[in-house]
Amino acid sequence: MSGTTPAGERPAGAGQHRRDAAGSRERLLKAAGELFAEHGYDRTTARAIGSRAGVDPAMIARYFGGKAQLYIATLRTNDGPDDIVDLLDPDRLATILDRTRRHGPNPVYQVAVRPHEDPAGQQATRAELHRRVVDPLHRRLLAEGTADPALRAELIAAAFIGVVLARGSGAFTHLPALPDAELRTLLLHMLTPQDPDPDR
Repeated sequence: MSGTTPAGERPAGAGQHRRDAAGSRERLLKAAGELFAEHGYDRTTARAIGSRAGVDPAMIARYFGGKAQLYIATLRTNDGPDDIVDLLDPDRLATILDRTRRHGPNPVYQVAVRPHEDPAGQQATRAELHRRVVDPLHRRLLAEGTADPALRAELIAAAFIGVVLARGSGAFTHLPALPDAELRTLLLHMLTPQDPDPDR
């Protein structure tokens, strides 16, 4: 009988194990959020996150699925109204340009041009791109009566992402030096839907 647990009773240590797992998960979230904010996604390693959290970095895959999913979890932990992006709002666009210039492109944007090797990471990041960027644009354009709102939302998102990724790529001469305010004006002009035949 010593090897069995009476019905209705939990094995000794089970509650402690769950508390330890929850604590490790929270420490990883906190450490990842700090490091992503300080260094950006690409320059933050799983080893650095684990070291700051005091948790084996292998636990990132166990608790979250991988670094991409952990990044998304940190975004959703601090999610607020300012994190759902309307690229056609001048103030929000200014904030995004400032953030990407200081911290590098968000991996949620990067998935648009560089798919993850991990299918789960690809699916999670794609869903987050649509939740944060494409879907808000679709709703705005639909409410405004814009033709083909779903397609235009994707075109606007793709054009914006191409610009912010190109800005830090080193492939262009003038784009990286352009002040945020000027780039915002040019982007709004480029991204705002125009009727191709106003007399139609």
